[in-house]
Amino acid sequence: MTVKIEKVLHNHSLRFLIGGVFSLMIAMGIGRFAYTPILPLMQNDLSFSDIVAGYLASTNYAGYFIGAILAGKLPLKKHKTFYLRASLLTSILTTFGMGISHSYLVMLVLRFISGMASAFIFVLASSIVLDKLAITSKTNWSGFFYAGVGLGIFCSTLFIPRLNHLFGWEGVWIGLAILSVILTIFVWLWLKDSPNTIISKNKQIVVAQVPPLKWLPWLVVAYGLEGLGYIVTGTFIVSIAEKTSTFSSDSTFVWMVVGLGAIPSCIIWSTLAKKWGFIKSLVLSMTLQSIGIILPVFWLSQTSLIISALLFGATFMGITTLATTLARQMNPTNSSLIIGYLTAIYAVGQMIGPTIAGILSSYTQSFNSALISAASVVFLGAVLLLKGIKYDQVSNACKN
Repeated sequence: MTVKIEKVLHNHSLRFLIGGVFSLMIAMGIGRFAYTPILPLMQNDLSFSDIVAGYLASTNYAGYFIGAILAGKLPLKKHKTFYLRASLLTSILTTFGMGISHSYLVMLVLRFISGMASAFIFVLASSIVLDKLAITSKTNWSGFFYAGVGLGIFCSTLFIPRLNHLFGWEGVWIGLAILSVILTIFVWLWLKDSPNTIISKNKQIVVAQVPPLKWLPWLVVAYGLEGLGYIVTGTFIVSIAEKTSTFSSDSTFVWMVVGLGAIPSCIIWSTLAKKWGFIKSLVLSMTLQSIGIILPVFWLSQTSLIISALLFGATFMGITTLATTLARQMNPTNSSLIIGYLTAIYAVGQMIGPTIAGILSSYTQSFNSALISAASVVFLGAVLLLKGIKYDQVSNACKN
């Protein structure tokens, strides 16, 4: 009887996890990041500058910022499923809308609303899934959940070249909206919040020794710097490849490499965090990312762009996994609030980064200064976290 119950719980947790993965594919892999590989296609057809491209990206992240604040402040605990579904539908509609409009102002509005929807989905899905995994003693599955972003990036790049060839960039947006509808059906059926995901203090599962809450501001600032720096590569790496004469492949391939790097990254970094500690893993991942960001400045070739894309993909979602999981363990009774704060500060950085990078690249006719600045702020974030390594050492001492 016990074996049957465990099997049912396992199957239910697996469907729950897949629903969470699909929700991130829709909101992040498509709704948020599909703009990066589609951007050069839109620029070639509509002839708008890098400054305009930066504004469109920043508007999306401004919406992400507002959405993260609201998701952390609004009383959503009893209605997580409803707000998650509403946000998924909103994300689909804004993705579809991008394919039927040539108006810059309409696009600004659509990207803003899409950003809000992405933030709600990320905060709500993270809260629902991480709480459920904690209740069912499957916190080691969290890396699979965040792999949804990389999977969404990879899958979207499989469709983009073909859709663009047949229907142009407009058809790409519409095709990705249709794909999102299909994925949403499974999310609707499998990802539902339930009362037993509320963790009482006597049922909390302590995974590792974590820093006290007073250390949270260091994590928040470092995560904000990560948002400011990573998004420059996250927005313009395909455009950089498109404008590089030595890049012989379809520039979308660079974004596919990002997705391939991102898919296993969360699992890898979660495993390393258990061995080395969350903070050491964060410092290492942010340092590697800063190297990936700055690499094309000193070595611009097809090979360097692929290495840069791989380092970027292998770290950006891993950092998110480490930061949100650590924050949740620091305050497990109110996970949506603390994840909302982290997501908000991350969004502030994302909101500023593309605009500054777009202006710098337009005036200098190069992305070098933007990439150097981005790599510097990410590395600074890693340095700020060094003070917290002592908590990892305490954790390791407890294990020995």
